[in-house]
Amino acid sequence: MLTPSTRLRLQDIIGRIADSQPISLNERIYVQKFADRDASVWSWLRRAQRKQRRGEPGTDLERFMAQMDLGDTSDTKAFDPTRDDLGDWFSGAPNWLRRS
Repeated sequence: MLTPSTRLRLQDIIGRIADSQPISLNERIYVQKFADRDASVWSWLRRAQRKQRRGEPGTDLERFMAQMDLGDTSDTKAFDPTRDDLGDWFSGAPNWLRRS
């Protein structure tokens, strides 16, 4: 569980990520540490990265998808079962999402 001061600090850093403002390496490590352990922080970070890459949603559908936290946060290719290994595909998932 996040303390109010930790949550506010994380949201400040994540807000700066979304607005493409500079953040320090230590701030990025701090956010990533919590994103690896907390689903809410991970979701905030994904939304910020999506906003950073694509800007503000322009259509109702884009706004809906952003609010539902749907859509890709990166411009990588889709999974191709003929070339890719499913285990490698999910290797970048946060610890709370991975199977043990």
